[in-house]
Amino acid sequence: MNFFAKLNQAIATNNSLLVLSLDANPEMMPVDYQKGSLIEGLWQWLSKVIKQTDNLVCAYKLTLGFYEVLGSEGFTLLFQILAAIKPEIPVILDAKHGDLNTSTLFAKTIFEKWQVDAVTLTPYSGQDHVAPFLVYSDRGVFILCHTANPGATTLQNYPSIGHPFYLQVVKEAQIWGSPEQIFLEVGTISPDVLDKIRVIAPERTLLMRSIWKEGGNLEALLNAGLNSQGEGLLIPVPQDILAQGDLVEQIENLKERINQVRKDKITQESCALWTSDVCLLKPHPCQDLILQLYDIGCLVFGEYVQASGATFSYYIDLRKIISNPQVFNRVLSYYGEILKKLTFDRIAGIPYGSLPTATGLSLLLQRPMIFPRKEVKAHGTRRLIEGNFAPGEKVVVVDDVLISGKSAIEGAEKLQSAGLIVKDIVVLIDHEAGVMERLQDQGYRGYAVIKLSEITETLYSAGRLNQEQYQMLLQT
Repeated sequence: MNFFAKLNQAIATNNSLLVLSLDANPEMMPVDYQKGSLIEGLWQWLSKVIKQTDNLVCAYKLTLGFYEVLGSEGFTLLFQILAAIKPEIPVILDAKHGDLNTSTLFAKTIFEKWQVDAVTLTPYSGQDHVAPFLVYSDRGVFILCHTANPGATTLQNYPSIGHPFYLQVVKEAQIWGSPEQIFLEVGTISPDVLDKIRVIAPERTLLMRSIWKEGGNLEALLNAGLNSQGEGLLIPVPQDILAQGDLVEQIENLKERINQVRKDKITQESCALWTSDVCLLKPHPCQDLILQLYDIGCLVFGEYVQASGATFSYYIDLRKIISNPQVFNRVLSYYGEILKKLTFDRIAGIPYGSLPTATGLSLLLQRPMIFPRKEVKAHGTRRLIEGNFAPGEKVVVVDDVLISGKSAIEGAEKLQSAGLIVKDIVVLIDHEAGVMERLQDQGYRGYAVIKLSEITETLYSAGRLNQEQYQMLLQT
């Protein structure tokens, strides 16, 4: 079971969004456990906390630094604590790891040897730092995007409060992996900060911290951060109550308090479901892909002239995909699912936008690739079709966006002029408006991974589009 499923199962089983930190912090240790050895006292204390709370929380979090400063004995204690936690309760290692040079070895150690379920990372080394952790597809990665430390305000709000750096971190982190593997860590007492993060990342699970500082309002933070199902937030148990005799009672009261807000949130959202501006359908099979395409800027709004000469209220730029390997790989897999059902000898990409896609599919499916030139060279072989082929072979044409069908049809005609047989054209996005019917009229079968209407509904229901943008796309 992967981390995401394990976390959701623990949330459902214990009916709790609470995360409890098992930190080997001598300053927090109750007096009753301070009489003998420090390590033994910490073990007796923390192991008792685990026994008292494993039916009250959805996850445990261990701050690596508290164990590191205790030396070799600290690591022995860490392994004891990990062994004492029930396997059905996920463990998040709060490492804030940020060193690119050690990321591969560190990921291997914590996920393979220590068997923790998730880890916290700092974002500043970028995707290269995160990638070794994402190799472990059954584990989770929390990216620190905002901290409540006052000293970080200048950095986090740079260059301006209207366009703060921490929101750029959120946008970048979404590109690195799916909502089932990439999560966000947020330290704040400000509902406004949480609101801004939620607008950009409505589908991500947020691990909260520092919410118990003076001035914090739990109910306001919950209302800002919870999704329509009353989920999407992980709430820390206040550290100071771990040293108190009524620990179980206080956690139960806190859980009840949170669950009441969750219940009210679900009730409010359920009433809103009857309005016409919310999608009631099940999530689209390509939901993650659609959201990621939006997040990396493949879909922009304004007045744009298309290659066909028409002016639309949006522009789709799929060339950015090739700079994002994870998104590109996801795109190829969806193309591949369609192509595996077709009969063909070679794959042909339409220059220039779909050439990387055709190349990737050639490698993925182990099928030879060719492509029709956009313009014939005035030198050399002056070939119209690049690559090796034989007349009579069947070719599947791959393009990116089908708006008028002009480029795909012209490419197919060039291939056919060389004696090749073209019956199938596969694209990522179908603009609709009858273009598939136009292909059929020309003797081709058209296939698309996703339709524009499906993109529109998914982005709107996920909060990526506002009402005005939604209506503009509906009219396109």
